[in-house]
Amino acid sequence: MTPFDHGTGRHRPLARLAALLPLAALLATLPGCASQPAADPPRTPAPRQPAPPMTADDDRIEMVQVAQSPGLRVNPPTPDPRVGLEPGMFDAGEAIWNLRMLSTTPPPEEFVGTTNSDLAFTGNYAIQGNYDGIQVWDISDPRSPKTVVTYVCPASQSDVSVYDNLLFVSGEGRGGRLDCGEQGVPERISHERLRGIRIFDISDIANPEYVANVQTCRGSHTHTVLKHPGDDDNVYIYVSGSSFVRPAEELAGCSGLSPAEDPNSARFRIEVIRVPLDDPTAAAIVTSPRIFDGLVAPPRHGLSPADLREIAEAREAGAFVAMLGGRPRVMPDRFVTPRLDSIVAARGGEGAPTAADSAALQDHFDEQARIQAEQMAARTDEEREPRPGPSQCHDITVYPAIGLAGGACGGYGLLLDITDPTNPVRLAAVADSNFSYWHSATFSNDGSKIMFTDEWGGGGAPKCRVDDPMEWGANAVFTIEDGEMVFRSYYKMPAPQTRLENCVAHNGSLIPVPGRDIMVQGWYQGGISLVDWTDPRSPVEIAYHDRGPFNAERMVSAGSWSVYWYNGVIVNSEIKRGLDIFELTPSDILTQNEIDAANSVVLGQLNSQGQPVYEWPATFALARAYLDQLERRRAMPEEEIAAARRDLDGAEAVTGTDRADALRALAERLQEPMGGAIGERAVRLRRLVDAVLRLVT
Repeated sequence: MTPFDHGTGRHRPLARLAALLPLAALLATLPGCASQPAADPPRTPAPRQPAPPMTADDDRIEMVQVAQSPGLRVNPPTPDPRVGLEPGMFDAGEAIWNLRMLSTTPPPEEFVGTTNSDLAFTGNYAIQGNYDGIQVWDISDPRSPKTVVTYVCPASQSDVSVYDNLLFVSGEGRGGRLDCGEQGVPERISHERLRGIRIFDISDIANPEYVANVQTCRGSHTHTVLKHPGDDDNVYIYVSGSSFVRPAEELAGCSGLSPAEDPNSARFRIEVIRVPLDDPTAAAIVTSPRIFDGLVAPPRHGLSPADLREIAEAREAGAFVAMLGGRPRVMPDRFVTPRLDSIVAARGGEGAPTAADSAALQDHFDEQARIQAEQMAARTDEEREPRPGPSQCHDITVYPAIGLAGGACGGYGLLLDITDPTNPVRLAAVADSNFSYWHSATFSNDGSKIMFTDEWGGGGAPKCRVDDPMEWGANAVFTIEDGEMVFRSYYKMPAPQTRLENCVAHNGSLIPVPGRDIMVQGWYQGGISLVDWTDPRSPVEIAYHDRGPFNAERMVSAGSWSVYWYNGVIVNSEIKRGLDIFELTPSDILTQNEIDAANSVVLGQLNSQGQPVYEWPATFALARAYLDQLERRRAMPEEEIAAARRDLDGAEAVTGTDRADALRALAERLQEPMGGAIGERAVRLRRLVDAVLRLVT
C-alpha cells in the first residue's frame, strides 16, 4: 500500500497578523483523541484489496452483503431502519434486529452528563467506568438492574478490570487526585495528582475500599489484567498510557526524551505492574518493555469524501478553515472569536468585526498554511527519513491460554508472546494506510484469528457518513499463521449515520456460540452490531441495535462505548444514556439451540481485554446447535438431520443406560459419513459426534 501526497493549495500572506497564536499551538487544544498523531497530507486510500468505487448514493448494505459467504445467507431488513432515526436524549428513535432489549437504565444523578466508559463483570455485578468514578450495578435481574454503589473518584477515563476481590481503575487526566477529591488539580506540578492505576478491594462490593495506587509517567488510558497460568501468586497489569510525560519534579524518573537521548525514557514503552495477591498494597512497576523497537511511522490516509464535502460546505457558508497537521479543518467559534476581537483592536475599531476583518483572519490562516507547505518542501533528505513508529499502545488484549496478546498500538497492530508475563516479546507487526488508529483487538476462541478495530477520528467524530469509505474506521480481520498475521478482510457497521453522530469502531467481545466466531461490538452512535467472522474472508452482520442522534442540532458524544456478552446477556455501556441490557433472539441465522448452548457458558468474572477460553458443558442444546449448523451449511442430507434430531429427542426422554445406549448408537451412525467428509463438513461432523458422546458421560 503506497500513499500519495495531496497539494496544499494557494495561500496569501498577511504580515500584520504574525503576532496571533500560531496554529501549531491550537492543534494541541482542539478536541479529539489526544493519543492520535498528526496525519500526513490528504490522499486517497490505498486498500489491501481493490474496493468497489463509492458514491454518495451507494447502497452500503449491498456492498457488505455481496462479499458474504455462500454458506451464511443473511437477509437484513430493507430499507435499513437505522437510517433516519429521530434524535433524542432518552426518547430517540430506535431500530433493533435479532435482539431483544431487556432494560435501559439511566445513569445515577452523580454521573448524568459525564462520560460512561468501559465495563467489567464479577458474579452478578456489572462495573461501569465513568470519567468521574465507577458505578456498580446488580444485574441478577437483567430486566431491572439495581444501583449498588456510585463511587465518585474523577480521573479519566476510568477503565475498569477485576480479579477475584480486586478492582483496578485507570486514571490519565490531569485532574485526577490521589484522594479521589472532586476539586481537581490546578497546579502544573502536584504530588496530589493521580495518573496511573487505582486498586480497590471489593470484598464488600457495596463498599469499595481504596487500598493502593501505582503512579506511571504517562498515566493509564487503558490497562489489561493478565493472570498468567504459571503464576498463582500474582496478577500483572499492562498499562497503556497515551498522554504526555509528566515532569520529573512530579514523579521521579519520568523523561520525555527519545530513548536514544535517554535509555530510561517513558516514551516508546509499556509498563508492567506486578500485583501480589496476598498484599496488593505492594503493587509496583517491575518492567517497562520496549515492544516498539525498530518500527517507523506507517502511511496513513487523509480526508474522506465526506470530510472534503463538509469543509467545502463550511467555506461556502463563510466558516473559517485552517490547515492543521497538514489537513484542512473548520475552526470552532471559541478559537475564531478572540482572534477576530484582536484584529478589531489592532485597527483601533469597536463593535462587531467587519467583513474585512473576517477576510484578514482567513488570510492569516492561509498564510500559516503556506508557511507549513514551504517548510515541508524544504526538508532535507535526513529530515524526510521515516518518523518513529508508535510510542505507546492504546489497548492490549491478552489471551493467556494461548500465550499471545494483540496490541492495538496507534499506527500498528502487534502480536505479542506473553509466556513470560513481565517481558512480552513482539512476534509480528502489521500496518495499513486504511487504518488511522489501531484501537483494540479480539482473538477468535481457537486463537487462529485476530480482529483489530480502527478508531478513526478518535471516537469524537462522525465517521460512518454515507460517503466515508467502508475500509476506514472499520475492523480488520487477520489469520495467525506461523507467528505472522495475514490480512483477510474488513468489516464496518453498514448503516450510514449522520454528521451529528460520532461513529467508529470501538469495544466488543466474543459471544460463545459453539462452532462460530461471533462478536458483539460498540460503534458509539452507530449503535451495537453483531458480526459473524467465522469465515475470516467474509464477515457479515447478523444483529444490531441503534438509536437516533443524541442531539438534533449539534454533535454531542454519545452511544456505545463498549458492549460485552456476559452469562446470557449483552450489556452495553451507553456514554450518556446509562446501561442497556439485551438478549439474543432466534432466527434462521442464529437458532435457539445455538443461543442455549452459548448461555450454558457461565463465567465468574470477565474483563474483555483478558480474554477467557470459552468451553461448553455437555448439553443436548450443544449437540442440537451443531446439527443446526450442519443444516444451515447444507453439509448433511435433510433426512439424516431429521433422523438425528428424533434420536436426540428420544435419548433426552429416557435416563440411565437407556440414554447412554441411545446416544452411543446415534454417535455410531453419525460417524459413518465421516470417512468421506473433508474440510469444514468433517470438522462440524466431528464436533457433533463429540457433543453426543460427551452426553453419555
